[in-house]
Amino acid sequence: MSNVQNLPEVRSATSATRLADWMRNRSWAIAMTVAIVITVGGLVILETARQRITAEYETALEARDVTVQLSTLASELSRLDARQNQFLLTKDDASAQAFCASAARIRDNTRQLERFYRGGRADSAELASFTQILTLIDARIGAGAAALQHAAPHPLELGACGEAASVNPADASLIDSTLTLLRDNEERRAQHALAASRADQRLSTLCAAGLSALNIVLFILLFRNLGIQIDRQARAQRQLITQQEELDQLVNERTRQLEALGWHLQAVSENEKTQLARELHDELGAILTACRMDVAWARRKLKDSEPELADKLKRALANLDQGIALKRRIIEDMRPTVLANFGLVTALRTLADEAAQRNGWALELHLPADDIQLDEQTEIALFRVAQESLTNAAKYARASKVSIALRVDDGEVALHIADNGVGIMPADLKRTHTHGLLGMRQRVAAHGGRFEIRRGTHNGTDIDVVMPSASTATPSVDVPQAVVPPAVPPTSPQNPL
Repeated sequence: MSNVQNLPEVRSATSATRLADWMRNRSWAIAMTVAIVITVGGLVILETARQRITAEYETALEARDVTVQLSTLASELSRLDARQNQFLLTKDDASAQAFCASAARIRDNTRQLERFYRGGRADSAELASFTQILTLIDARIGAGAAALQHAAPHPLELGACGEAASVNPADASLIDSTLTLLRDNEERRAQHALAASRADQRLSTLCAAGLSALNIVLFILLFRNLGIQIDRQARAQRQLITQQEELDQLVNERTRQLEALGWHLQAVSENEKTQLARELHDELGAILTACRMDVAWARRKLKDSEPELADKLKRALANLDQGIALKRRIIEDMRPTVLANFGLVTALRTLADEAAQRNGWALELHLPADDIQLDEQTEIALFRVAQESLTNAAKYARASKVSIALRVDDGEVALHIADNGVGIMPADLKRTHTHGLLGMRQRVAAHGGRFEIRRGTHNGTDIDVVMPSASTATPSVDVPQAVVPPAVPPTSPQNPL
């Protein structure tokens, strides 16, 4: 029986424990939510107070401005009386014109004040008083103009002063008293607005202080809870670091495998190019050469008897020469014979000379005087980098000068290519679809080398390649050479073979 009676108490304790656990686990979220709500509410209150203070300041400034305009109006009216009295004493036309000028300024001033009083910012009593002043001012100006015309020895041109009218001295005093009353009202309105704005500022300051204190307490609780969460995250971070290291090892292994595969594919590609170049030279070269010999024989036989047909055969010979030259360029692009027969130095010099002649470059070479002995794959990689670099310079650089330097140190061979063109842009270095740059980087990286391309100091593009080499270089000295291409490229050789 007692166990049954204690069952609701156990359930209540369990619920309280769960609620306490939930509150402890979610305390940071609760504190953050409360802090955000308080902050947003405080910002709303402060913004409302700011808008109210701004409106009160604008009201005070407006009242001060109206007070100044009313004072100016009173001064202009006094000046109007002075101009009238001056004319009555001197009978000078300039005094009459000054009277009219004062009247014009008074009307401008009253129009500005009328926009304020009729804009709904003044009560009905002030509007009625100002309307009465307008009527009295017009009558006062008209009466002054009538007095000037009456006292003048000759008719005056006073159309700008308004129509002549009469006003008694009591009206002038009424204008002054009404203007004084309006000025007092505006000054009281300005003082009341300033007092209200100061009270709102004090209230805003107290509100901001209270909100700040409450937020500080909430953030202390929040940071305490965050410290616990950070400890948990640190343990999880250490586990993630361990897993990341394992993944890095796996990625490095896969990267090495991909680099080995890339090197193998490049080697296979070079071998296929070599085989294709050999077949083109042996098979297609023989066919084109035989055709040229037959066409040349037929042309010699028909030269005298069939001149028109001989001309056709002459064009055919020219086309065959172009085909043979194209075959030779294709073979040289796939597998340069000069690289296989004479070595890297001669191949670079020949490649640079031909590119300079085609593009009209001034060429500067810093190559070893004698050839160097490198392994075949290193020579091919350096030659392909130079070939791709010169191709890019011809397509995009708009250069007039290109320099190539090759240096062999202990265990390393360095190739430097530079031009004075427009220079590569930093954005181009980050593009992933520039296959030429990616191909050069991969080709050099596959052999354990370093590839760097950058914008030159004075525009242009600089390319540096450093590759390891177990070569034995013959004694050589860097000999700088400056080659300026001829104005007209050399003609094709007469012997197509």
